Amino acid sequence: MLTSEQKRFLLRLARESIQAKLEKRKIRLNCPEEKIYHQKRGGFVTIHKNGKLRGCIGYVIPIKSLCETIKEMAIAAAFNDPRFSPLTYDELDKIEIEISVLSELIPVHSIDEIEVGRDGLLMKNGLYSGLLLPQVPIEWNWDKITFLEQTCLKAGLNSDCWKNSETEIYRFTAEVFSESK
Repeated sequence: MLTSEQKRFLLRLARESIQAKLEKRKIRLNCPEEKIYHQKRGGFVTIHKNGKLRGCIGYVIPIKSLCETIKEMAIAAAFNDPRFSPLTYDELDKIEIEISVLSELIPVHSIDEIEVGRDGLLMKNGLYSGLLLPQVPIEWNWDKITFLEQTCLKAGLNSDCWKNSETEIYRFTAEVFSESK
């Protein structure tokens, strides 16, 4: 669990990373020495503007330190999400940043193990994969089956792919926090 101070720092780091990219300068914020910032963690940065999604990208697998993950994913969400045009400087004051720090992936052997509101899902089948964060089914008021179906669709597969024995299903939790506007 992250402290309130650690969450505030990571949110400042995400915003500073985006602003530095817009201003074509180096990031002026250094990560503290605390161990948590240097642990390899999966994480997502989600950007909202006027209550609507404006970008969301992350690492599922913990391949970089938490600080590096947040810096890179903030920039990716702002400028490289293929669903949106790159963020502009004029939008910077109008966005809200949300961070999701992920737990490790846990293989699902029975859908009874999945709890809507607690778990995010990752579906994999061959070259296809799709992920939905734990907050998504809550935002859309989905039940478990709809959550499974929507994760399949996000992977580019049929909505019932979760029933296929070749489909791998993983669950994870996330510590989710955002800027308060």
